[in-house]
Amino acid sequence: MESSPAVEDVAGGDAGPATGSACDDAPKTCDSALARAFQFLGKRWNGVLLGTLTNGDSGFAELKRNVGGISDSVLSERLSELQAAGLIVRSVEPGPPVAVTYHLSATGQALIPAMDALSRWATQYFPEADTATPTP
Repeated sequence: MESSPAVEDVAGGDAGPATGSACDDAPKTCDSALARAFQFLGKRWNGVLLGTLTNGDSGFAELKRNVGGISDSVLSERLSELQAAGLIVRSVEPGPPVAVTYHLSATGQALIPAMDALSRWATQYFPEADTATPTP
């Protein structure tokens, strides 16, 4: 039986066999920081709300209108969670009438490049269904 080929390093030299590296004994689990991020951002509506707020400040009614299908109570709960996580800021301007708006915090804005990259990836690998084709 033939032995496994040697692996070349970046400089072009022989790095030896492909087995026996320090990573071979490491558990094959997801990075814990990535798991935490997906656990929070993957919660229904959180990512959509953050993505909507990348387009600028929005009030409660505007967010509800732009994020179709979310109830008032769930929207209120998710906005509170996003605010507690430091991803959005709730601003209250005295009235009358009192105006409440939400916008991304600096921490939330730091997510924009990652959300843009994820959007490009989804566009390429999870394209929208073709709605132009009539169904019989």
